[in-house]
Amino acid sequence: MTDPQNPFPLFPSTPETNASEYTPDNARHTSAAIPWRRLAWPTTMSVLGLLGIAALLAALFAATYAPENDESQASAAGHASSSATLATDTEATTTAPTSAAPSASGTANVTANGGEQENIPIAKLADKEWVTKIAKSSGIPERALQAYAGASIAVSRTHPSCGLGWNTLAAIGQVETEHGSTNNATLHADGTVAPSIIGVALDGNGNNRTPDTDRGEIDGDTTWDRAVGPMQFIPATWKSAAQDGNRDGKQDINQIDDAALAAGLYLCKTGGNLTQSKNWISAISAYNPSVDYNHRVAEAAQHYATINVD
Repeated sequence: MTDPQNPFPLFPSTPETNASEYTPDNARHTSAAIPWRRLAWPTTMSVLGLLGIAALLAALFAATYAPENDESQASAAGHASSSATLATDTEATTTAPTSAAPSASGTANVTANGGEQENIPIAKLADKEWVTKIAKSSGIPERALQAYAGASIAVSRTHPSCGLGWNTLAAIGQVETEHGSTNNATLHADGTVAPSIIGVALDGNGNNRTPDTDRGEIDGDTTWDRAVGPMQFIPATWKSAAQDGNRDGKQDINQIDDAALAAGLYLCKTGGNLTQSKNWISAISAYNPSVDYNHRVAEAAQHYATINVD
């Protein structure tokens, strides 16, 4: 039961002792002999209050003087997707996913030997039967898979030491736009995605701050850049990385063959040999600096790598 004269059990009550009865034996039970007991509680509360105020002032100072997230904090290559958030973890995935090689079509093999591959649309480079079976097992739309596999085959011919698997491109396509289907978009038979998938403004609010670089010509925003297309390139990166994957004489950020080939070459250029974990991680981080993004792409890529045609 709690003593009404002493509501705090931490400091238990003691019998009153007359000062005239004070002796060394009863000194430890005499309130007059231990005045700190009466001061302990208010003193403790005062100290805790001061510590709390100090912590609050420190937090306010940090929030006020923290540097803004500007262009200098963007990835070296300048790519940042609409879903990119600043990394809060400390490490990306430590192991690169298995690099899966697609089955090439007869046309791809002939053109490779003849040296005329650059004239063949990449969507025709993967074996049709292989595409159908993998698409059915993976849930990837056939038209998207044709682009990912074809880009992988094309890159393997121009950059044989890169080791880029179709599964990495497919993983990026899945994480970025669900293979060209987010925001009610449709991936059409000709590889175009409509309406155009345009990400959020990269204004530094949870993403890399990237002021406009294309006067709104690609993303429709004259203030901030936005990621565009099935593989979510920002205008500045597309300007240097754009490719013509369907061989129609145009480089269309909203066409999945063009975008997939551009992504493949971009990854090889920034990462080198992607069969090495640190290089794969570096390449994906250059594509999007979020650690969470790196993990999601790795998980999807490894999943796709386990799919076979048996």
